Amino acid sequence: MSSKIDAEVHSKIVKRLYQLAPYEGYTQSLLDSVRFMRSNRPLKSTPVLYEPSIVIICQGRKRGYLGDEVYLYDAQHYLVLSVPLPFTSETEASEEEPMLGIAISLDAMVIAELATMLEASGGHTLEAPRGMFSTPLGETLASATLRLLDTLATARDAQILAPSIVREIYYRVLVGEQGGSVRSALAHYGQFGKVAKALRRIHLNYADTLEVGGLASEAGMSVPAFHVHFKAVTKTSPIQYIKSTRLHHARLLMIRDGLTAAAAASRVGYESPSQFSREFKRFFGRSPSAEARTMKASLDILPPTHLAPTHLVEIAVAH
Repeated sequence: MSSKIDAEVHSKIVKRLYQLAPYEGYTQSLLDSVRFMRSNRPLKSTPVLYEPSIVIICQGRKRGYLGDEVYLYDAQHYLVLSVPLPFTSETEASEEEPMLGIAISLDAMVIAELATMLEASGGHTLEAPRGMFSTPLGETLASATLRLLDTLATARDAQILAPSIVREIYYRVLVGEQGGSVRSALAHYGQFGKVAKALRRIHLNYADTLEVGGLASEAGMSVPAFHVHFKAVTKTSPIQYIKSTRLHHARLLMIRDGLTAAAAASRVGYESPSQFSREFKRFFGRSPSAEARTMKASLDILPPTHLAPTHLVEIAVAH
């Protein structure tokens, strides 16, 4: 099967996304697990934190930088994260040609069910697990993406049909070019699984006091071994990971909930507002207030867009 996407399918995907994501930033879809992404401007070296998800960029281009590795995700490649990871991204976009994409959260229970069924069917070998990778999209997954976008245009279709298409997309990823790595990662086998458990703990309790020794003990490792395996997955140390997670969540609290820097600092576990401001500026390159102003358009979440009947007619004619 060719990895190139049919031009007509791609054109329909982009047209639908222009309608579903009319404004810059994130737009919540009519399905909780799906959000649309849009950027009308290029963004250089932007620290981001992605939850476990599938990210399909349909127009424009993004690059992710994690350690020494570079991940391209564009109209021909999608990105998968099996664990929550902070990394640096770059976005190629413009007013004339915005970056348009879709982010689908991973449902661990559905993934586990599909992985079990695949294992029972035989012929699907597991490979070394990876926390993040990009891989060719292909026509089958592109077609499923278009059908998902079409169902997310109306509330009834979104409620009845969209969940089954998301499940199909999970399946296509699990049997795709790097599906073996995805299944291993999401099954949380071996040392990777122990680190994944620690990452879940950090993301659930990032505002609490988190000691590396305690995390290592919960993962069933010595502290030195925990450091080694943790860095192999995240490309950073446990302390830096905890700090970056807190700072990312604080940024979102300021942008999406309108909290002040001091309130956001307290909410994510900082006792000293001045220490928070210093570490925030060192991490993001701007003061908390300046970063919130600059990134609001890119990181805010807008409510679902309800398409007028005329829009649906236009798409039906275009098909």
